[in-house]
Amino acid sequence: MINFFKKGLQKTVEAMKSAKPKNEKISKDILEEMLLEADVDYEIVEEIIYYLPPQDEVSRKDLERVLNTYFMYEDKNISKEKPFVELILGVNGAGKTTSIAKLANLYKKSGKKVILGACDTFRAGAIEQLRQWSIKLDIPIVASNQGHDPAAVAYDSISSAVARGYDNVLIDTAGRLQNQKNLANELEKIVRISSRAMPSAPHRKILVLDGTQGNNSVKQTYAFNEIVKLDGVIITKLDGTSKGGALFGIARELELPILYIGVGETMDDLVKFDAKEFVNTLLDGIFEE
Repeated sequence: MINFFKKGLQKTVEAMKSAKPKNEKISKDILEEMLLEADVDYEIVEEIIYYLPPQDEVSRKDLERVLNTYFMYEDKNISKEKPFVELILGVNGAGKTTSIAKLANLYKKSGKKVILGACDTFRAGAIEQLRQWSIKLDIPIVASNQGHDPAAVAYDSISSAVARGYDNVLIDTAGRLQNQKNLANELEKIVRISSRAMPSAPHRKILVLDGTQGNNSVKQTYAFNEIVKLDGVIITKLDGTSKGGALFGIARELELPILYIGVGETMDDLVKFDAKEFVNTLLDGIFEE
């Protein structure tokens, strides 16, 4: 786990180190520069500084205590119903379809039976892209033609999983339609129709965010959360950006749990988010001599 976080946060740590003079103790001014270099939102940086003890020199223990508070979520009981249905959302280009494949691979490797639902019937090629992943992973898929009603595909996916005794259903959705109202109507309909196939479905609604977007991704979180109340996020491409500090803003604004992070291109490069490992990796970079 530690190696995954070091890999994913390498560029972020390097950016922070660039703001620290050699052989200097960590003062509050230096810490402020280091956090801003990692794309921690300015308001959050000021908040972190405020909650540190009054002395100018910053200790690792005190900073660790403050940083960890941003990832203290309300403990939500995840449904143990079978099949467990997850609706995956996100704008085009965020890595949504690849994240679905990685998540499916993760479940399959743990012994779960997984089925995919290709409900992005708007974007050309989206269905075929998910179909190719289903072939590569040897996982069944429910799909239709472009332009078909995505809610009907979701219904068929869940109904098939119920009938065949599957453990997990991963439903892809369109990232963007002609306007936000159309997107909202479509997603709301998918949620409504899913509950007809299985009363408690979908059990979890996950937003996939592009880590390279930094704090700009917080706006996407707000937009999608207004449409369908989100249950968590996946951060992709974390290894390709120096903006890992934006995770504090994502966690703080809506108090949504970060469920997984993508730290590479292979199927195994999706790992469960561990807040303590995340914070400790940043601290190693901040306090490294």
